[in-house]
Amino acid sequence: MAVTKARVRKLALALEGASEVVHVDRPAFRTKRKIFATLPPDREAVNLMFDPPTQEFFCEQAPGVIEPLEGGWGRMGMSRCNLKLADEATAHSALKAAHALALPKPKKAKK
Repeated sequence: MAVTKARVRKLALALEGASEVVHVDRPAFRTKRKIFATLPPDREAVNLMFDPPTQEFFCEQAPGVIEPLEGGWGRMGMSRCNLKLADEATAHSALKAAHALALPKPKKAKK
């Protein structure tokens, strides 16, 4: 049932346009536009950069597995997925949702 950080890394890097960078001394996964996930060094978890509606959805679907981060970050939608409790389908779905939110905005067509 548990998902490893190594597996999260593979899943994240398989998403379109995703790359790994270092952010505040931790591995982070980003699109050209922004970071969508980080791996905290002190926990078996992945932090996901959701917006509040996406956070609410995942917290309701996976209570105890995906929870808001403490404080202001959590109020902005940032969430933590406990990899000891998560199955791969849940972790992958959450990564894909965070990735979709981080994709570059489509350019508006000129009239």
